[in-house]
Amino acid sequence: MNSEARIRRMAPADLDRVILIERSLKEAPHWPLAAYQTALDGNSMPRRVSLVAEDPETGIVTGFAVACLVGPQAELETIAVVAEDQRRGVSRLLFAAIAVELKQSQVREITLEVRASNHPALALYRSLGFQEAGRRTRYYIDPIEDAVLLSYGLA
Repeated sequence: MNSEARIRRMAPADLDRVILIERSLKEAPHWPLAAYQTALDGNSMPRRVSLVAEDPETGIVTGFAVACLVGPQAELETIAVVAEDQRRGVSRLLFAAIAVELKQSQVREITLEVRASNHPALALYRSLGFQEAGRRTRYYIDPIEDAVLLSYGLA
């Protein structure tokens, strides 16, 4: 586990690196720059929590997470970590930090959707305590496949 990663709020200066990371990962959602800029805007609705993981020695961003708050729920829109740091605990650190922030915002449930074929992500989310809540048939395109809907209760 990479317990040395430092988690902090995403800043505008991080966006080039964030986009570089997400574009390097075929399974990550590929958002336009404007979507990330909106995620950082504290006045935009719905409100989002955006965090990054960085190497404490180099300051290089190695991963990020974005969640959208809607009432007592939040949707974990993405967690992405550079390939060389995957399976080292960075996603777990990002999730733990975002869960704390969401709980402080009175969120009681975190939901997400993931491609049915994304077995590493499904394994991660299940190990974190997410439960399958349903499926969206043929939700994704290129290739066409189902989305698995997962939920996590914040007690």
